[in-house]
Amino acid sequence: QVQLVESGGGLVQPGGSLRLSCLASGIAFRAYLMAWYRQAPGRQRELVASIRSGTFTNYVDSVKGRFTISLDNAKNTMVLQMSSLKPEDTAVYYCNAGRVNLDYWGQGTQVTVSS
Repeated sequence: QVQLVESGGGLVQPGGSLRLSCLASGIAFRAYLMAWYRQAPGRQRELVASIRSGTFTNYVDSVKGRFTISLDNAKNTMVLQMSSLKPEDTAVYYCNAGRVNLDYWGQGTQVTVSS
């Protein structure tokens, strides 16, 4: 059974940092495109960052230079390190594992950037 469990969200001031984690069970990272998505109130869910084969990364323009996606294979964990956070980064962040005909999601973790 596949499970993706996010943690690390919370309230942070503008300019601050947060580290999100996604603990995965039942999948092998190497077989999936792993990604972080986010959804702000009233907006569509958007892809924030993705990683393939532990090496090839991709980021939405709005987070380039501020967010870093990585995998810790020993701990079956995907990490999103976020810095220089802005109010517009406020959203529910979701962990995703995808491949042809398969798509798994975590339950989401709230990130709120506010003074």
